[in-house]
Amino acid sequence: MKETSMRGTRLGALSYERDETATPAERQMVRFDCPAGHTSLIPFSIEAEEIPYEWTCKCGETAVQFDAQKPDVAPERYVRTHWDMLLERRTIADLEELLQERLALLHEQRSELAKSA
Repeated sequence: MKETSMRGTRLGALSYERDETATPAERQMVRFDCPAGHTSLIPFSIEAEEIPYEWTCKCGETAVQFDAQKPDVAPERYVRTHWDMLLERRTIADLEELLQERLALLHEQRSELAKSA
């Protein structure tokens, strides 16, 4: 029997592709320098659209890309909460008035339930 024949196998268990027939993807080596003096060479695909400016070094520090300009940082967007949007539409005095109306309505409903029970 030939060496290349496949006998009973499990689905998805192994790849039968051999290393000598597989061609690795083209790569580019990107250098990152750490403030502690470490240099890291990280392989990225040639097709990588975005290579990070920062990389975590093996010592835990943040290493930056060698010979690269720091990207422009977009200003952080202010996230409005429900309370912020509510305060844009109503004043605190209006909200207090609404609260008192709703509490009065709830008390009225409770007293009617107590009477009927």
